[in-house]
Amino acid sequence: MTMSMSKTKIYWICQIVGWSLYALFNLILFALADGELTPAQIAGQFLLTGYFIFSTHIYRNLIVRWGWLRILSPRLIPGITLTIIVLSISCFLFELLLNILLGITIESGDLLGWIVSQFFGSLFLYFIWSLVYFVYHYFDSYKSALQYQASINEIQLNKLKSQLNPHFIFNGLNSIRALIDENPRKAKIAVTQLSNILRNTLGMNEKKLINFVEELRTVQDYLDLESVRYEERLQTILNIHPESYRFMVPPLMVQTLVENGIKHGIANLVDGGILQLTTNVSKKEMRIEIRNSGQYSNGRQGKVAGYGIANTVQRLKLLYGDKAKFHIFNQDKDFVVAEIIIPKQVPR
Repeated sequence: MTMSMSKTKIYWICQIVGWSLYALFNLILFALADGELTPAQIAGQFLLTGYFIFSTHIYRNLIVRWGWLRILSPRLIPGITLTIIVLSISCFLFELLLNILLGITIESGDLLGWIVSQFFGSLFLYFIWSLVYFVYHYFDSYKSALQYQASINEIQLNKLKSQLNPHFIFNGLNSIRALIDENPRKAKIAVTQLSNILRNTLGMNEKKLINFVEELRTVQDYLDLESVRYEERLQTILNIHPESYRFMVPPLMVQTLVENGIKHGIANLVDGGILQLTTNVSKKEMRIEIRNSGQYSNGRQGKVAGYGIANTVQRLKLLYGDKAKFHIFNQDKDFVVAEIIIPKQVPR
């Protein structure tokens, strides 16, 4: 889940290149106006460029801390305007200090004009920087939302294809029919579990994230239903850390990997096998481990490739960027492990 160039690198490249070009433009104007460049002018532009980079970076950190990127509405205009004014005043004071330190004097008759031009010049620059920054993130968020929706739609279609195909319904209903005479109460529970799975699948478009307890409930319904079908061939173990319920997870992500472990691992074994779901929690992240009997090689578990793996990687990347991780590997010759690491902070 690595990108060719991270957003942080792009940000710093734009910062350095953009403000350096602005400084170069100013030096060219000074050279054309005066016929030459003085060391004071060159040093002043160098230091002013550093100040613009520093001040806009502080501005960016405040934007992130205050959560303005999650709002992106006209309600931000007063706050942005006030911040830009404060930055412009600070920049004017910095330029005034530079002139004093570099020995650049301003004629008294030109003082007012210089003050007005420097203040409103800085105001204009910070306004342009804000406009570019917010417009970029607006379109980036819009693009991410479209990508996420496309991913969700793809997952939903695959889930419907997998869980609603005649083979799945046939096996599920046959298992329930066998229970009707043998154990009517258990048959009713199995029908409820099947309906819960289908309802959650159809409703996954409504939320980006759900509480882990909801996801676990769906997983348990699915495992209970599959236990009816596989009987003693399927053994399930759940080791859930109590702090796991404080986390939000993408809907049906864990269930999809559990389903892959059964369908493409345990189902292909004559004697069946074990599926173990374990969670571990630290202060900043939750680690979810799905361990099942079988082998994983060349993008396949058993004989059939699992569609859930590619979509899991894509959804985690769209929701969390590089802060979430997914791995699938053979623990030994008997077991496959799929591991998800999800951060506690709110996804982007």
